[in-house]
Amino acid sequence: MVAGYYIWTIGCQMNKADSSYIASLLEQAGYFPVTCAEAADIMVLNSCVVRQNAEDKVVAKLSSLKGLKKIHPNLRIILTGCMVDHEVEELQKRFPYIDLFFRPQDWETLQQWGGKQTGRVNILPISSPPPVSSFVTIIRGCDNFCSYCIVPYRRGREQSCPMEDILGKVEELVQRGTQEVTLLGQNVDSYGHDLPAKPQMADLLAELNSITGLRRIRFLTNHPKDMNHRLIEAVAQLDKVCEHISLPVQAGNDEILKRMRRGYTAEQYRSLVEQIHLAIPDVSLSTDVIVGFPGEDERQFERTAELLNSLRFDTVHIAAYSPRPGTIAWRDLADDVPPQEKESRRLRLEALQRNIAAEINAQLWGKRMEVLVEGNKNGKWQGRTRTNKLVFFADSANHLGQLVKVNITETSPWSLQGVIIR
Repeated sequence: MVAGYYIWTIGCQMNKADSSYIASLLEQAGYFPVTCAEAADIMVLNSCVVRQNAEDKVVAKLSSLKGLKKIHPNLRIILTGCMVDHEVEELQKRFPYIDLFFRPQDWETLQQWGGKQTGRVNILPISSPPPVSSFVTIIRGCDNFCSYCIVPYRRGREQSCPMEDILGKVEELVQRGTQEVTLLGQNVDSYGHDLPAKPQMADLLAELNSITGLRRIRFLTNHPKDMNHRLIEAVAQLDKVCEHISLPVQAGNDEILKRMRRGYTAEQYRSLVEQIHLAIPDVSLSTDVIVGFPGEDERQFERTAELLNSLRFDTVHIAAYSPRPGTIAWRDLADDVPPQEKESRRLRLEALQRNIAAEINAQLWGKRMEVLVEGNKNGKWQGRTRTNKLVFFADSANHLGQLVKVNITETSPWSLQGVIIR
């Protein structure tokens, strides 16, 4: 069989990791990747509905495929990701031209469907060349049930992957060329609590740190109420673990945090950040913020702005609240902040963070930075520093997968430009 597949992915790194796994399953079934949906025999959409704008993009993409299937009636369309839950009847009514719906990481359903399409009983992932930096899922699902979040209802409760499976996966990736791994989970700080030996995230990092050939280790996302001192010390002491921590705060006001069911106060969050800075002086921090949460007034919003201004994050992902059907906030809280006010608050925080990031990155001008080269874009090599700064430099040699020294010559809030040091 000579047939092509195309995967369209939106959303978090978990979705990107899932799409990579789906690609390996399809390749084992005899399909090859193509560069556009129009050339595909199988089209996979890996969806996200964490925010309304993400869901709108998925719906628009699905709608566009209806016309494509009329032109190519043999096209098979698959929908997965967080748009798909246990009840698929409504989706089947809305999108009757979709051939398969399967929940996130429900590989058995995909494999059974693929087997019917190809006449093969077993479809297993194959070893296609991995990227320089690979995602590795270590825990699936979430037990926190933050009031705004749909993830626990789509991905289920927490389930840690056995440590030996993770170590084996990373060793295999390194043998095949991966230099850096990013460990993924909705809440990596919960890793191991459901395993017989009760290992912690710090234990996993220590084991991974000893793998020969692995150069860098990253992980995300953390939950402020669960991140402990052992994990902070592991980042500080283990030489392969990068000095970058993603620590979503979501809001800077205690009333809003309580309504969000986050499990910590703004002061507790500030204290945690202080602990991190004391243990890891050169750390870079990223965070997530939601503006316009139900009941948020100007005073409460200002507390969030003050927190961002004082803690000075390297990166802040800002989103306007959108109610997600089935969540606690959707059920119990009125979406009472006007859309124009949500957008105003989002833009105000974006302007604040743009200035902060510009000032932080400007301090790197003239510095020599170690960069792991991940690819080439528009004629320039690109990679990241240990602190997750995106760096571009031009050079005629092939530097893919290499650790290089770059002298920073230009800075912006979003990236750095430089010259390679030979």
